[in-house]
Amino acid sequence: METVLMDNLWLTISAILVLLMQGGFILLEAGSTRMKNAGHIAGKTIFTVGIASLVFWAVGYGFIYGDGNPFIGMADFFFGNYADGVGSVDFFFQLTFAAIALTIAFGGFAERGKLAAYAIFAVLFSAFVYPLVAHWIWSDQGWLANLGKQDFAGSTVVHLTGAMAALAATLMLKPRLGKYDKNGKVNDLFGHNQVYTALGVLILWVGWFGFNAGSTGGVADAFFGYVALNTQLAAGAGTIAALFLVWALNGKADVPTTLNGTLAGLVAITASCAFVAPWAAVLIGVIGGLIVVVSMNMFDKLKIDDPIFALSVHGVAGVWGTLSNGLFATPELAEMNGGLPGLFYGGGFEQLGVQLLSVVVCGVFAFVASYVLLFITKGLLGGNLRVTEEEEILGLDMSEHGSYGYPETVQSEKTSTQTGS
Repeated sequence: METVLMDNLWLTISAILVLLMQGGFILLEAGSTRMKNAGHIAGKTIFTVGIASLVFWAVGYGFIYGDGNPFIGMADFFFGNYADGVGSVDFFFQLTFAAIALTIAFGGFAERGKLAAYAIFAVLFSAFVYPLVAHWIWSDQGWLANLGKQDFAGSTVVHLTGAMAALAATLMLKPRLGKYDKNGKVNDLFGHNQVYTALGVLILWVGWFGFNAGSTGGVADAFFGYVALNTQLAAGAGTIAALFLVWALNGKADVPTTLNGTLAGLVAITASCAFVAPWAAVLIGVIGGLIVVVSMNMFDKLKIDDPIFALSVHGVAGVWGTLSNGLFATPELAEMNGGLPGLFYGGGFEQLGVQLLSVVVCGVFAFVASYVLLFITKGLLGGNLRVTEEEEILGLDMSEHGSYGYPETVQSEKTSTQTGS
């Protein structure tokens, strides 16, 4: 009885840590974008977490964990039983993961998406995209779970799924005004507050221990400490790798890119934190930090405007993190947590093949389903997901909410401009 109590206390604390990651996203996304959109981003995050919570309660949990078939659950809708405290704790923990996936998806809307589009897509994504991927991988009935898919805390389920939805939104909304000129030159639209961005990353880093270590589900043998160790090592390695690569490439130790290296290390280790040795966690983080720098540059050259770098941080790093299990999973940890050892531990290509299959299938599904749902959302909004040019220039704070997140600062800047001072 005492062990059950401690397990549920740990899971509740972990859920609270994951929920607090939303504060990290608020600071990260607001700091990474322009001042005129900061209030909108902050408010939108809270608003959509509310939607995600209600939809997950109504149908999301049931589609994931309800009794059904290998592709979808079909029970436990409108979850709630006051006598089932253990189930309620697990429900709360799983809900916070669904909200994180939705927040990642909304990175593709930043600085140009209508608030109404957020609202409609939040309902559809939370009901019909995230739950299906989660069911395939995390439910005992899921078809990928039955193939031995390894994704301990969600490099695929949460991060890749959210990133593919962000890609669909980015492509449908098209680039922000002024991001690319008529000759194809990339113009930097700098975020307004690197201190906010750094603080946001630190909050996310701390919250990630609820994300990864909390996914142990309990306190037995203190295995959560091992998971936390791997998480910390990968995050540190990703930070250093990104810092030195961007420094070598550009001659400057760019702060936003370094911070994205931290996040890439965290995303990459999320799938494998319970499967690999610490040395492998460092290597996974290093490669995550390196590929995020390359990926950010690649998407810019392809004229895919991703203001929050969701595609690189959560998508590309999520793919790498998922595949790394098929390379580095140790025999002992694979036996304990499910699946087979990785290629470098004599496991052959079988586990790597399952990991690759899951990346392709889940990535394609999340992108196509999100694109279709965005197309439906566009139709419901009269043919446009995006604010007008005038509203985008004015800023979403004012055009969507009627007030600026920094009213005194913005007004003083306008006054200075008008008076020529």
